[in-house]
Amino acid sequence: MMPKGMNLVSSRWSITLLLATVACGGAGTGAETAPQPAAASTAQLEALYRARTDSARMRFTEADVRFMTGMIGHHAQALVMSDLAPTHGASHAIETLAARIINAQQDEIATMQQWLRDRGQPVPEVHITGMTMTVHGPEYAMHMSGMLTPEQMQELDQAMGREFDRKFLTLMIQHHRGAVTMVHELFATDGAAQDDVVFKLASDIQVDQTTEVARMELMLEEMKNAGPGS
Repeated sequence: MMPKGMNLVSSRWSITLLLATVACGGAGTGAETAPQPAAASTAQLEALYRARTDSARMRFTEADVRFMTGMIGHHAQALVMSDLAPTHGASHAIETLAARIINAQQDEIATMQQWLRDRGQPVPEVHITGMTMTVHGPEYAMHMSGMLTPEQMQELDQAMGREFDRKFLTLMIQHHRGAVTMVHELFATDGAAQDDVVFKLASDIQVDQTTEVARMELMLEEMKNAGPGS
């Protein structure tokens, strides 16, 4: 027979060992049987993406709509002005500038029209025939900052050669500055330009047209320095 004290120690040791074994066994079993999260299917991910995209499209303001609508008409007038360059004896530099304006602003018009269409808003349709420009849509599409008056458009159309170059640069600077003002007004409106497309388009217009204004001012200065006979 073991001494009484020895039996008590052995019993405590056995209980401790048993508890440790059960605990370890329980932890191992839990790790092995814990359910793993199921991977989302491609269809589920696509549905989530569409839902978020649709939700984002609903986050626009009246200021966004007004900007996109108005800028369509604004760009359309720049196209009419630029279309005159090849037929009015413009210099090579002015023709190149006009072509660049046409390419950029035609693409931007298409982007703005699609943005409005996707959000169920009225979409201005632009029709240009020579010097006649018609924009079907909200009335304010034709009353934006920097727009040329009919008299200014007529003056540009009547100019030829070097005089056309000078008037084109002067009036396009006015026109571009108006577009930049429209961007500033948009960004200054609370809650506006939160939409990714609106923000990127407005930012691009501001940078591109500010850069072109600086270029056109330099071209005008060079014309003045060259003298009237150059």
